[in-house]
Amino acid sequence: TLTGPIRAVPFVKGLVNPWSMAFLPNGDMLVTERPGRLRIVRSGTLEPQPIFGVPTVLAQGQGGLLEVSLHPQFAQNQFVYLTYSKTGERGNTTALARGRLQGNALTGVQDIFVADAWSQGPAHFGSKLAWNRDGTLFMTVGERNDRTRAQDTSHHAGKVLRLRDDGTAPMDNPFVGRTGFRAEIYSYGHRNLQGLSLHPDTGALWETEHGPQGGDELNIIQPGKNYGWPIVTFGREYTGEAITAMPYKEGIETPVIFWAPSIGLSGMAFYTGDRFAQWKGNLFLGGLSGLQMVRVVFTDKGPVGREALLGALRLRVRDVRQGPDGYLYVAVDEPSGGVLRLEPAPAAGGRTQ
Repeated sequence: TLTGPIRAVPFVKGLVNPWSMAFLPNGDMLVTERPGRLRIVRSGTLEPQPIFGVPTVLAQGQGGLLEVSLHPQFAQNQFVYLTYSKTGERGNTTALARGRLQGNALTGVQDIFVADAWSQGPAHFGSKLAWNRDGTLFMTVGERNDRTRAQDTSHHAGKVLRLRDDGTAPMDNPFVGRTGFRAEIYSYGHRNLQGLSLHPDTGALWETEHGPQGGDELNIIQPGKNYGWPIVTFGREYTGEAITAMPYKEGIETPVIFWAPSIGLSGMAFYTGDRFAQWKGNLFLGGLSGLQMVRVVFTDKGPVGREALLGALRLRVRDVRQGPDGYLYVAVDEPSGGVLRLEPAPAAGGRTQ
């Protein structure tokens, strides 16, 4: 291990199943609570009233208020993007809403994209967001716990999507104009996509997704590629039976790293700060069922090793973000959850992992 002692300091308490975090230019933090509230943390203090104007969510199963992300030009336009579980006549699906943050309210909120991933069940919604360097927005949608849909390109379930900032499909997406493909699709063959982040140096899009029993994946997402679910997987049925005879197949992308047993991979962040000099360029992943955070060690040649962190605390790590102060922030997905700040530990004392 290359990690020196660290400590996990409570940053904010009193959050109900926090799912995602985003930092405002002034250092304040936005946090989503899965039951349907968007909260703001100012100077380490949770504002008592949620932000007004958030869409009504389906807060059942894995559904609710999910990702929060700021437009790259937030300082100019105040646009906040939210993904959430939306109900409708056909059941429920994953939606992307946008509004302007003005004081303690979102104004002009509207759905700018509603995925054609309708289901009666409250599972495998996704849904993470990541801004590409060209100003387009990547969005993940899970296969809704129906594995046949991951390979079906006539809808959005089990896909990474690429959208303009207004929710429409860019004309240079890989499948634009092709019969049987939705124009928003960037890649397909995914199960339940729970992490999304751009590599700070290469600009490559990295993604995590839940496998079944075993087979959690860390992937590099390339346009137009098939990531295999359920044709190939390293995972097994929850009964223990094999899903596929071979975990590889020509023409299908293989994960960079897979986890067996699964740890319930969640949100992730590449570290670019100076507070942890030995971590620069490394990738940090949340683990839900694994009750840990994972550090993936990178060199110029890519990932070369990994280590589990925070395991002694036994926490469901839902999201990991780097703060503007260079510390790492970890959302703890519990009914009485909160956010921890990771700091280098002094030589003695402190709450270390």
